[in-house]
Amino acid sequence: MTSFTADNEEMRVRAGSSVRWPLTISSDQKEVSVHFDVATNSDNAPEWNVFLNSGKDELWSNYYSKWDYKLSLPVAALNLEVQCPKGVRYDDFVDVTVTVDGGNPITFRAIARQSILALKTQINQENSVAESIYLKVKDEVALESEDDVNKNDIYAVLCPTTLKGYIFVEGMNTDRMREKPRDIRKARTFVDGEIGIDEIQHYLTPVSPVKGVTEGDLVELVNGPFKGEKARVQKIDEAKEEITVELIEAMVPIPVTVKGESIKVIGK
Repeated sequence: MTSFTADNEEMRVRAGSSVRWPLTISSDQKEVSVHFDVATNSDNAPEWNVFLNSGKDELWSNYYSKWDYKLSLPVAALNLEVQCPKGVRYDDFVDVTVTVDGGNPITFRAIARQSILALKTQINQENSVAESIYLKVKDEVALESEDDVNKNDIYAVLCPTTLKGYIFVEGMNTDRMREKPRDIRKARTFVDGEIGIDEIQHYLTPVSPVKGVTEGDLVELVNGPFKGEKARVQKIDEAKEEITVELIEAMVPIPVTVKGESIKVIGK
């Protein structure tokens, strides 16, 4: 009797990277037949590489023309590996269906996702470099055909106002992404490795203008009819992002409610 089990959780993988699923195969026979079926979501998609490995040893791959493999048992640390090609498009996927000794097949899906790289820039030239990359990609896309995969090289450029000397570039093909800034004077080099979305999540979430403001703070009004006046914070409404202040130099202390972006804290 043959048993084949695996956790076939759907995996997301960056171009040029790979994912693995551990497999467990046991049998009362010394040898089992393993059959592979590999299918992609597009006939024009670049070829995904599929491997059956035991530890560091490669037992089978889709480089071969045969889709059946005779596996000798017992075998340790068996896993299915899928390598994502660099020319892939976002959300392209491959399904690898594995059947052992004609039993119930198990399908494993790997889906291509984007990469995020950090690019060093000249200090205080972050916006300039980001704009140059945007214009360069925009011009290239205008010249490319509808089916040209190059138009997917770069999806977005993030330039956080609080981060000096770096911007973040999002795209698919990391090799081509690294080529884009080479002739941009104020761009430097890419940082080795890739950035996880969790590492830049705080740059993507707008910060409330009342964050860090506490009752009793001394503030200056920076716009509106009381621009330039100093005031003391009396109340904070975080839901509405509004602050009630009392003007210090007013003849009669009248509470004034303003938006959080209308004040600048000058004293605690």
